[in-house]
Amino acid sequence: MNDPSPSQFVLRPCAPEDLPAIERIAAASTFGINSLPPDRGLLSARIERSLHAFQTQDDASGEESYLFVLEDLARGAVIGTSGIAASAGFHDRFYSYRNEFAVHTSEPLNESNRIHTLHLCHDLTGYTLLTSFYIEPAYANTVAPQLLSRGRLLFIREFAGRFADRIAAETPGLCDSLGHSPFWDAVGRRFFNMDYPQAERLAGGRSKSFIAELLPHSPIYVPLLPEDAQWAIGQLHPDGELPFSILLDEGFDADTYIDVFDGGPTVEARVAMLRTVRHAQRRRARAVSAVHGDWYLVAGTQREGFRATFAQADVTGGELALDAAALARLGQADGATLRCAPLVIDEADEGGDCDGVSAEEGAV
Repeated sequence: MNDPSPSQFVLRPCAPEDLPAIERIAAASTFGINSLPPDRGLLSARIERSLHAFQTQDDASGEESYLFVLEDLARGAVIGTSGIAASAGFHDRFYSYRNEFAVHTSEPLNESNRIHTLHLCHDLTGYTLLTSFYIEPAYANTVAPQLLSRGRLLFIREFAGRFADRIAAETPGLCDSLGHSPFWDAVGRRFFNMDYPQAERLAGGRSKSFIAELLPHSPIYVPLLPEDAQWAIGQLHPDGELPFSILLDEGFDADTYIDVFDGGPTVEARVAMLRTVRHAQRRRARAVSAVHGDWYLVAGTQREGFRATFAQADVTGGELALDAAALARLGQADGATLRCAPLVIDEADEGGDCDGVSAEEGAV
């Protein structure tokens, strides 16, 4: 496909009429993306819960789940999804394996061994969780994935009181086209008479705690696992490389936790330290006939009807100058309050939050 214009993409809440597109995406998703189970009834219920989260005026409970779609306006088609769970493990504990190292020393033999171990934990319970990332392969090498992933961070920044101050995301681990996972076969399958795809279907987008609670709570000594399972620990499925790289660029850490099913890396961070969050600015929109500034991620500041897009803009004083077409994509008018962050963040400008929020205060 020809290189698309950044201005042809809009991130918005998923709507009931998007169900056929969501079904198509769920069927195409990699094993391990079980927050979009290929079941029409479950997907419809997921959309309804998301709409309620966007629309409700109630105080946040932590149970909210938000589902976004990325639309290519030039095609009039949904080309991707991404989501946010306000609080991981809201109903059940959110389990992961934590990488640790045990040191065993023998003075008589003058030997010391540092051994990799895995500890079942629920450290990430209560973290805000990024979920459901999928982009059509034809768009993988465009700027669209940046909007699909980072647009969620502008939403979290704008409605910080509805989310935790720490954030995590699971990424799919190694498995083949038939769903054989080396890590699951070496660990999970030992305690459950089912293969990896069966376990994922049983989870069906719910908490994995009902399986994790039957896994051994004593440390797993990694050298005792088969070599292919050892190699799979912390390794990505190829389909996970793109969203994973975006999260690493944001400042997520990938060294501490892995998924209890497939051993894929679970990344985590403080929200206040993420690059998009720290560089997010709140500005009043000023419509101009033409603008030749840098490209920005720009989002509305209303939860219901939230929109995010790319726009060329000039940020001067307290205003964001952009053209009428960009405002139309956002469903906003001249003078509206918008949230924006640079599409490309210069490492030389990594000092602090452009909106006056101190990372040391833990504020988001």
